[in-house]
Amino acid sequence: MKKDLSLEVTGMHCQSCEMLISEELKELHGVSDIRVSYKDGTAMMQMDPKTVSVSEVLEAIKRAGYVGKPKTNGEPHAVVPIHSENLSNMNGKPLKITIETTTDAFPTTDFLKIFDATSTDKNPTPVLETDHDQGVSVKRDPVKVPQCMEHSEEKSRAKRMKLDISGMHCSACAGLIEKTLKKVPGVTQANVNFAAEKASIIFDENTATSADLTRAVEKAGYKASVISEGTTTDESAKRANEINHLFHLFIQSLILSIPMLYFMFFDFFPWFPGRVFLLPFIGIASLILATPVQFWMGAGFYKGMWSSLRMKTFNMDSLIAIGTSTAYFYSLLNFINYYIQNRSLIGLNGQKIPELYFETAAFLITFVLLGKWLEKRAKGQTSDAIKKLMGLQAKTARVIRDGLTQDILIDQVVTGDTILVRPGEKIPVDGKILRGVSAVDESMVTGESLPVEKNIGDSVVGATINKTGSFEFMATRVGNETTLAQIIRLIEEAQGSKAPIQAFADKISAYFVPGVIGIAVLTFLVWYLVLGSTLAFALMAFTAVIVIACPCALGLATPTALMVGTGIGAQQGILIKGGEPLESACKVGAVVFDKTGTLTQGKPSVTDTVSLSELDEDDLITISASLEKSSEHPLAESIYEYSKEENIPVKEITNFKAIPGCGVTGDVDGVMYFFGNRKLIGDIAGLDIEQYNRKLSRLEEQGKTAMILAKSGKILGILAVADAVKETSKEAVTTLQKRGIEVYMITGDNQRTAHAIASQVGITNILAEVLPQDKANEVKKIQEKGLKVAMVGDGINDAPALAQADIGIAMGSGTDIAMETGGIVIIKNDLRDVVTAFDLSRQTMSKIKQNMFFALFYNVIGIPIAARVFAGLGLVLKPELAGLAMALSSVSVVINSLTLRYFRSGKSNWMSKFAPYAMAVIFTLVFIEFGRLSSAMASDKTVMSKPNTITISQNYTGFITEHQSKLNFAGSAPKLFSEVAKLPDDWVVSEGTPVVNDDEMVLGAKEAVMMREEKLFTNIGDTIGDFFGVPTMKIVGILAPTESLVDSYHFVNDSTFEKMTSIIQINQAN
Repeated sequence: MKKDLSLEVTGMHCQSCEMLISEELKELHGVSDIRVSYKDGTAMMQMDPKTVSVSEVLEAIKRAGYVGKPKTNGEPHAVVPIHSENLSNMNGKPLKITIETTTDAFPTTDFLKIFDATSTDKNPTPVLETDHDQGVSVKRDPVKVPQCMEHSEEKSRAKRMKLDISGMHCSACAGLIEKTLKKVPGVTQANVNFAAEKASIIFDENTATSADLTRAVEKAGYKASVISEGTTTDESAKRANEINHLFHLFIQSLILSIPMLYFMFFDFFPWFPGRVFLLPFIGIASLILATPVQFWMGAGFYKGMWSSLRMKTFNMDSLIAIGTSTAYFYSLLNFINYYIQNRSLIGLNGQKIPELYFETAAFLITFVLLGKWLEKRAKGQTSDAIKKLMGLQAKTARVIRDGLTQDILIDQVVTGDTILVRPGEKIPVDGKILRGVSAVDESMVTGESLPVEKNIGDSVVGATINKTGSFEFMATRVGNETTLAQIIRLIEEAQGSKAPIQAFADKISAYFVPGVIGIAVLTFLVWYLVLGSTLAFALMAFTAVIVIACPCALGLATPTALMVGTGIGAQQGILIKGGEPLESACKVGAVVFDKTGTLTQGKPSVTDTVSLSELDEDDLITISASLEKSSEHPLAESIYEYSKEENIPVKEITNFKAIPGCGVTGDVDGVMYFFGNRKLIGDIAGLDIEQYNRKLSRLEEQGKTAMILAKSGKILGILAVADAVKETSKEAVTTLQKRGIEVYMITGDNQRTAHAIASQVGITNILAEVLPQDKANEVKKIQEKGLKVAMVGDGINDAPALAQADIGIAMGSGTDIAMETGGIVIIKNDLRDVVTAFDLSRQTMSKIKQNMFFALFYNVIGIPIAARVFAGLGLVLKPELAGLAMALSSVSVVINSLTLRYFRSGKSNWMSKFAPYAMAVIFTLVFIEFGRLSSAMASDKTVMSKPNTITISQNYTGFITEHQSKLNFAGSAPKLFSEVAKLPDDWVVSEGTPVVNDDEMVLGAKEAVMMREEKLFTNIGDTIGDFFGVPTMKIVGILAPTESLVDSYHFVNDSTFEKMTSIIQINQAN
């Protein structure tokens, strides 16, 4: 008996998600009446518990890439049929169960009960009971839990892997591979980037292997290889090989197609060299030339179509294969039919075999290959940022081992190695200086052109350049752990991610290809069955629609701009971790800055020394630094460091004591000193500080921390320490405020200090005395105002707030760039880069929207022209030119994305602004010109010369059958004559008059062309002697082409008709 099952499904965003889940569920036996709604986040169905379990249903949803759980309908203990098993203890140890949350530990259950299997009670009491409403953390006493129930399960091991994908031609291919990968058991996430031609997969190593993933891709009809570390050179070589392969295919196809282009000129220029001799051989020659183009150069399209059909979908390969096959096989059938009827492989009577379109298929494949080659080259430029970073890596390192110096490959360096670097050399890996001093060019990391002085103990970054002195350093980070490797990894992950706006393109692409095929079929049916056009005309319209509507440009719109944008950001010291933070950054309405380390330097230093006794300033520093040397407080370190910088000696102390919240005490040279805040001096030292309050308050109002030095019975002086504001903070804040963005400062400092710092940078929205754990709540309050919030912090104490914000921006020194909480990482400690990040985000998103507009714009313009809607205006797009237009649309999207490379912070990117308008005009003109050129090229051009000619053509055959006709031959060429007093008024005459008198005739279009080529006449009014029994025949008119039998007729009046000789006379139909 079937039961209703209702599930909650998370992760759905569109109707494509619904389809993916439905397809997975349909493959389960025992599941029917499936209804999936992404709007409600639900999946409802009927299931047979005897055939399928809830666990299997949930696993199917998981394979589709989503998470499902049974709905409780508000009942905390709603029971759902589940799979249960008795778990036995195999090693005799008592069971110890730890449940962090029942939802995470047992996602397919609504409640959990564990019973003592050794109990003899009929209704035993559970030793553990919990449900989803209890977000509990339970640890059971081992004594109370039966031994037979221990269940040892190997923990899931999540692994991220990247695959290099070959053979993709459009976004539909990427979607197909994603769908295939998500079906592999153990895969929790799969993302395929069409532009980068890579797949990023997260899977459980216990369930799936890399071989499973590559097999799945190959099963879908594509090639895949695992991308391992250090394969950059191989990857670049692979891309170069693919570009060369496409280029060679294009050249080969072009060479075979050029003769067919030569043949096409015969239709326009009767005088063209070789026409008389070659015309009969055009058919067989075109068949021989087009066949290898169709099935060798175009083999990849058939393979792609076959793969997509196996997966029950369509892609770009399907469109190209269908379009070219239509033209090729229609021509082949006509060629075979001509041979059967005439027993000849060449045209008879010096004419070519009619209705052959081999050149259409050949040129279509040639132009598509040209487009793919240009696209592949352009796409390679979108990842220039990564290539440049890869090129910065040193190839070798000079390592000192066992007292010997030797050069080894960079991948042989291990942590702890001592490495020697000389002036002008690249630093191989990250490390700390052991001996020597130098100045290092760190522009690769920070973007700053000035070298940074380095001393013993300072950190150095791999791939930066040593400018002056030699030094030795110890390797601390090697291989994949170096700063450069982490930067590259972040960029690759960002470029492999999808911006939320990509969901729009994915949704369109999911329905686009089937929709295009439907439009193409409708186009054929309307032209052929409704409007009565020729079969060739209707088929060419069908083919043109199929070809021009490929969604390649739409699939490239987002990833190409994303790749260029994130790459440019990395070059300027801004690491954007994916499409989502990039898109969020351009919508920010409020920015919250953490104070310490963000607006300020983050390194307190001594700013004021005030002596209140006989001691001079150096004496105050000596005693204070001596006391603070043993303290772990951050301010203590700043005082001790200041003494070292000023070469002020410190002394040994005894009886040191740190008093939390107050300060320190200790003996220096046998004298006890107190150093700390008001509480220490007033309450513990017992001294009156009233007379010094004004001095202390004045320092604190400046944002400084004032500390008092005293000894028994006497106050000696005051030291002030402050965390100085960064030079660029005020400029950054002012720029944001001018753009209408609300700026906040959040800090744990007291109100007085907070206002002092805020006033220096121009911030009026101050959130002071906020504990780290409360910062996230403050961010949430701002979000409740309806603003998109960016939180800027150091990524440590600010982690909860960074996670709560719509976008977290983490400040880093460049050596700790892998902060997880920030969507954007600013490598330099320069807040102006926050503004730059927003600018880059805005331009990149603008570029994505432009690309999507172009992609849809091409189809909106192209499909109607290809469908020959404007045939009456003379706009007809031939399939081969439709293929070229489609290729150019993809190239234009990539070129538009590449204009982002001219982005400069604070400067207008005129190239980027101008390019979209220029391309819109250029490609609109291209479409129009292609339409006009197609109209000129088309042999059936007059079918569309007037809107009413199609309707007229339906009457031609009827008119012929209503009048008497005669058949004669000129050599082996048949000649048709019809008796008519006057031609119908609605027939179009291209030259002369439709009225015929005695010994006069009007010619059909094809017959007139043939007679002129044979030099029988030149102009209207010319006469021909001894013309089939008529001594002198005058040509008075020529009909416009009709694509009917009329084009081959001679029309004369009844008197002339009687004079003419004939072999066969066809009488008027009754």
